[in-house]
Amino acid sequence: MVDRVAVFIDYENAHRTGHGLFGGVGQPKYETVLDPLKVAEALVSKRRFAGELTDVWVFRGRPVPEHQPKPASSNDLQAEAWSEDERVHVIRRDLKYDFWDDGTFTAREKGIDVALAVGLTEGALDGAFDVAIVFSGDTDLLPALELVFRRHLAKLEIATWSGAKPLWFADFLRQTPPRHLPFCHFLNETDFLAFRDYSAIDE
Repeated sequence: MVDRVAVFIDYENAHRTGHGLFGGVGQPKYETVLDPLKVAEALVSKRRFAGELTDVWVFRGRPVPEHQPKPASSNDLQAEAWSEDERVHVIRRDLKYDFWDDGTFTAREKGIDVALAVGLTEGALDGAFDVAIVFSGDTDLLPALELVFRRHLAKLEIATWSGAKPLWFADFLRQTPPRHLPFCHFLNETDFLAFRDYSAIDE
């Protein structure tokens, strides 16, 4: 039997962390956008055991056009391009904005980690996949990961960039000797460059 593998990508976390490690001095983040399908296919190919990529779940914030028209347009184009492959599902939530007296603002994601946690848990409970690979460094996801892992709802693996901190479970790290679980796929700078997305390059 070949494992059905679903990859869950905390997009901004994966992109921001990879950019910080491998983006180069002065290179803007919009020039280092990741193609989630390339990421997922690479993760499945790196597994020790045979597996078939069945779903790629991408969780990402969406700029609000009223406040950020150009980033919103690029975000929409990317989501449309990625979704051309029926295995890719892009789950987006509008960014939340804090406005300041001088007319500037800051934008932040809200609810993305919860959406990923719910999607992972729901899919595991429904038997939608045999293996889940979660690409994120957000510790807010740990309760959901631990539930899936400890209840054996599905085989659980994680992924991160070389040089970043994996979402290993603290209970296992405290054992003697320490155990590094779940199994982590480490991706490097060569991978980061190979995953580059150009779907909104003209924006």
